[in-house]
Amino acid sequence: MIVNRRCAHALYGPAFGWFGIMIMADDAIERLKLGGTQIISEAELRKKLLEDRPLRIKLGVDPTAPDLHLGHSVNLSKLREFQDLGHQAVLLIGDFTAMVGDPSGRSSTRPILTYDEVMANAETYKRQAFKILDRDRTEIMFNGSWFSKMTFMEIIKLDSRITLQQALQREDFRERMERSQPVFLHELQYPIMQGWDSVMIRADVELGGTDQLFNIMVGRDLQKAEGQAQQVVCLQPILEGLDGVHKMSKSLGNYVGLTETPNDMFGKLMSISDSLMERYYEVLLCSEKPDTHPMEAKKQLAFYIVQRFHGKAGAEMALKNFSARFGTRDLEAVELPEVRVAELGEEIVSAVVTAYSQGFHIAKSRSEARRLVEQGSVQWRGEKVIDPKSRIRFAPGEILKLDKTRAVRLI
Repeated sequence: MIVNRRCAHALYGPAFGWFGIMIMADDAIERLKLGGTQIISEAELRKKLLEDRPLRIKLGVDPTAPDLHLGHSVNLSKLREFQDLGHQAVLLIGDFTAMVGDPSGRSSTRPILTYDEVMANAETYKRQAFKILDRDRTEIMFNGSWFSKMTFMEIIKLDSRITLQQALQREDFRERMERSQPVFLHELQYPIMQGWDSVMIRADVELGGTDQLFNIMVGRDLQKAEGQAQQVVCLQPILEGLDGVHKMSKSLGNYVGLTETPNDMFGKLMSISDSLMERYYEVLLCSEKPDTHPMEAKKQLAFYIVQRFHGKAGAEMALKNFSARFGTRDLEAVELPEVRVAELGEEIVSAVVTAYSQGFHIAKSRSEARRLVEQGSVQWRGEKVIDPKSRIRFAPGEILKLDKTRAVRLI
């Protein structure tokens, strides 16, 4: 519902009064803060919520890779919450900014993509975003529709709004310079481009991860200079990947993709640590971990997330499959990722690394694989392989068990 006079009067009548409308605004803010959201500032958001109109809520996504994962879902889910409160979602596809590459949180320069690569990725983004967003209440825009028309002089004038000192306040730029790593001029351009997007969209609120604060604040500055009301900053926590250390990323192989099969999603989520499980409950489900056995709590987490993207039937099947695979240990009766024998070689550590990569798209280092072997997690033909120097002649049709929640079938 839109938290404004029209909505309040329609629901409660004229006697509801201004005090009641303010209560509705406060309730909306408390709801939006769930999941670790930071709002800068709540007073500004409250003022906007009390206006008699739906707000324009901006979320910019750069299609630098073909698929979305659970890390992307954090901002998309918050955007859906705004939609459910009656506001207008503006999903900005950064077809131009993707070719520049967002330097936020990066320790090195992003590779520059071609326009064709970006647009191919954008098509998958649009399809996958509607697994979460309400299509009828979503406006899709491309920032190439204004940047492609700008003259070089217009770009120079836009650049003149931000000083070099401001740009170099960014922690990621500072750290790279201290390590004598290059910071290229096109990277300095990115926050200005993102900020100008907010001007063109006339955004009331911009969503982004906590690493986006600098970029979103640039948008506020540019809006003020253009005589617009400044957007509210709505920051979401950065979701750690399956390793519990690094930001969820496809390039790091520590992700859960929104289009993965129910079995793969369920299995990956069951592999996370107990401490990371609590974090996922908070960020992805906006709730506390239930007071139950960690394994049961993890199953509930995996079930809820799979259900969100594949429906209840998909989640029930994934739970049943997982229980058959690792509850009764009847691995022959269930579907498993397949890995070619020719890819494995004979050395067990290398085989484990390859099986994780080929079967689950998880990047394990040799040292991590060695530890799994030494602690008895890896099994071949039902027997533990604990010597990292072991050499095995793998055979098609057999099962290589990698840890408590993962196994692959050899073909």
